[in-house]
Amino acid sequence: MRLRSTWTDSRLDDLNGRVTEISNRLDGLSSRVDGLQHTMIGGFLTLVVIMVGGFMGLAGLIVSKL
Repeated sequence: MRLRSTWTDSRLDDLNGRVTEISNRLDGLSSRVDGLQHTMIGGFLTLVVIMVGGFMGLAGLIVSKL
């Protein structure tokens, strides 16, 4: 198979269309990843609050038994 040394305008237009489509798909994927990161941060902060509350409860039980 031999590569062409010149490209026709229609082939360049097709390539440009494909590149634009891929760029749009990546933009959509980027926004989905951003949303997932926000959800993960919210979940992490919730777990931290639960853990701190549990440790404070344990500390309260230990102190009340002294």
